[in-house]
Amino acid sequence: MANEAATRLKEVHANIVKACKASRREASEVTLIAVSKTHPADRIVPLLEAGHRVFGENRVQEAQEKWPALREAYREVELHLIGQLQSNKAEDAVALFDCIHALDRPSLVKALAKAMDKADKRVPCFIQVNVGEEEQKGGCAITDLPALLGQARAADIPIAGLMCIPPFDIEPAPFFALLAKLAQDNGLSGLSMGMSGDYESAVMLGASHVRVGTALFGARN
Repeated sequence: MANEAATRLKEVHANIVKACKASRREASEVTLIAVSKTHPADRIVPLLEAGHRVFGENRVQEAQEKWPALREAYREVELHLIGQLQSNKAEDAVALFDCIHALDRPSLVKALAKAMDKADKRVPCFIQVNVGEEEQKGGCAITDLPALLGQARAADIPIAGLMCIPPFDIEPAPFFALLAKLAQDNGLSGLSMGMSGDYESAVMLGASHVRVGTALFGARN
């Protein structure tokens, strides 16, 4: 398992380097987030042993169960919350995570600001944008982005950039390009976009953070 993890990690890094060269970027500009959601600790350890330190989880409760012990054993871990966040979990999220990728509504701005003030800790957040205008998907509407950004900044929440999840089974490149344009228009450089099936395209279109699970861990049960 350790050899397999190292091989997968090396392959994903090589693909990122290749995409960066094609788009005249430096590979150091891209952060690879290993999405460890649903995977138990014994599946995560091989990637930690291979030297990787940036991981993403979808649910606060699951991360609380797995990561305190892993962080005791492996230092310098950077943990990202990449799934939807309920306002009543804001305090737990601020305590555990180093970055939050799904800030998408005014009520969550208020909850996170309150939690950060209480903990005396500022956690960088990506604002999730519903680039495909899908009713079932999280993210703020494109037209609501400037107002939400203003509310987050007024609440002293550090804005890391924008995040998106393009519609499933549609060519993602136009949605990545749209997110990049929205970020540029709003003076932001961080772009959390791209997953196992499309991270190379995302890198070529400016991704600063790619969220890769299956390509690193294999298919989930």
